[in-house]
Amino acid sequence: QVRLVESGGGLVQAGDSLRLSCAASGRTFSSDAMGWFRQAPGKEREFVAAISSGGGSTYYADSVKGRFTISRDNAKNTVYLQMNSLKPGDTAVYYCAARVYSRSYYDPRGYDYWGQGTQVTVSS
Repeated sequence: QVRLVESGGGLVQAGDSLRLSCAASGRTFSSDAMGWFRQAPGKEREFVAAISSGGGSTYYADSVKGRFTISRDNAKNTVYLQMNSLKPGDTAVYYCAARVYSRSYYDPRGYDYWGQGTQVTVSS
């Protein structure tokens, strides 16, 4: 059974940092691109960041560029999202996802497996 399990969310103040982790099991994800998405109440799920299978290429939403960093450790089947200088607008449920086939990095419909999400709340 394929599983993606996110952790590391929480309640922080504006300007703080958090590191999210996504542990994958049930298949070898080293050949899959991985992405992070987020969804705030009443809004659609939006792209945050993605990383190629080997980790050599990364992609970011303009809203997080320069503040968030995506990385992966294929030996541990884990992908990370380091979030710095957090803002109240970053408040959302954050999901990690695995993309098996070569589709858009930015479109959630291009991803095949999803985690259950972890809540990030940033207070002002």
